[in-house]
Amino acid sequence: MRETMTQQHVVKHGDEWAFRRDGSERVTAIFDTKAEAVAAAREVAMNQSAELIIHRADGTIGEHRSYGNDPCPPKDNY
Repeated sequence: MRETMTQQHVVKHGDEWAFRRDGSERVTAIFDTKAEAVAAAREVAMNQSAELIIHRADGTIGEHRSYGNDPCPPKDNY
């Protein structure tokens, strides 16, 4: 049985941006810009070997990054 990977979500938080752990209503940290939130969440995701889900301002998923144990890693073409 495969263990579920931790996810960090970058989300719009009022007029600011924040990130939170999957399943949590409380945000971990709040930032003035989306770029700042992505940078901070990326560090956490890398340290946790987690996935990073970056949402658009409307709440839809804009980007998905994996920092470990990727269930669908790309095949090298050597």
